[in-house]
Amino acid sequence: MRKVLFQMRQVALNPCMAAPFGGVFTLCGETRGFYVTDSPPQRALREVRRIFSSHMTQMVLLAVVILLGISGPFGTLQSMTLGPRLAYWAITAPLTFALGIFVSTITGEALRGKVAIWAARALTAGAAAFAIGICVTLLNWIAFGIAPFEISYVGPLLVSVIAAAAVIALAAQYLWDNASPTGAQIDAPPALLERIELGKRGALISLSVQDHYVEVVTTKGTSLLLMRLSDAIRETGQIEGLQIHRSHWVALRQVTEARRKGDRAVLTLADGRELPASRSNVKALKDADILPK
Repeated sequence: MRKVLFQMRQVALNPCMAAPFGGVFTLCGETRGFYVTDSPPQRALREVRRIFSSHMTQMVLLAVVILLGISGPFGTLQSMTLGPRLAYWAITAPLTFALGIFVSTITGEALRGKVAIWAARALTAGAAAFAIGICVTLLNWIAFGIAPFEISYVGPLLVSVIAAAAVIALAAQYLWDNASPTGAQIDAPPALLERIELGKRGALISLSVQDHYVEVVTTKGTSLLLMRLSDAIRETGQIEGLQIHRSHWVALRQVTEARRKGDRAVLTLADGRELPASRSNVKALKDADILPK
């Protein structure tokens, strides 16, 4: 007990030392840190914050609010004066935009790799549009006192709002998916790096299994993520790499040397570490010109 209390005191005095009991500890220098895999809603909220923090997004939303406030679509021109109308759209436009991003992120992530691209686009847009339609109906209930149980009112409103939101969502997805295919999308950092702290987001070197964790090694440090290796590999994005062992994946650009060791191989990486390649993966290394054929 005395030893345990001493270790707890040492960690409190020096948070940069490794925690003796496992779990989460403060990261300093090259100290490794454990990260529990965040949930889809958390990642969706992070995406909402990222987009809303952009000055361009803020300017566009301001312009949209002014345009909607002046034009008064969906009956707001007849039912509200200019001041209340601007206030209504100042709440409705950002809220529905954020909701659309949130639902689209979760739906798109859930459908990734499971259905065709066109089906994923349609289902994602449909889910976002439906959520926005429900949101607008509830907002109108609060703002105007119109109960959403009146089918003669809710039906046409939902149809028009959902249709408009779906068209906008589909157009936005198409533009995002097809914009600068040889530029920004290829150069974008892999999604895996968003899971680790900002200071460790360097060029990806390797992924390795450590018990129930995946060790993510970049040119700026090492972190541990609670996830499966196969899921981590899927999030490496456009980085050219190979799974060389059931426990290891490497970025091919980070391989500085490769040598045969019996019927297996050993790869030397840019940070000086050596990782084994299993016999079943030797052919893939030859095909990638890492090993001589």
